[in-house]
Amino acid sequence: MNDDRCDLLCLDLPHAERIRTTLPDLEALASRAALGRALADPTRLAVAAALLAGDELCVCDMAWVVGTAQNLASHHLRALRSAGLVTSRRDGKLVMYRLTPVGGELVRAVLGPAVVEEV
Repeated sequence: MNDDRCDLLCLDLPHAERIRTTLPDLEALASRAALGRALADPTRLAVAAALLAGDELCVCDMAWVVGTAQNLASHHLRALRSAGLVTSRRDGKLVMYRLTPVGGELVRAVLGPAVVEEV
């Protein structure tokens, strides 16, 4: 017996079809999956968590906070920006980063309420 499958075919077609027709299309799901992949790296998630806690940080501060080299922090920030989870702005010689509204929601969802309260 396989514990992850039904032992017989039992399709509740009206119920299953109702659910199937409400699912987002494949393109929308691919877009959402890309957002999830952007936070799948532990360092990138730490960068996003730091932005959640600090609101806005430059690359130098980010590197210090997450304990990486500046070029690595910059790489992760660029990946988050490409995914639409982070925005950047130039402030003189500094580049400041912050979470987008979607980025903030997703980071809160991934970190969970206990971690978010601590941040």
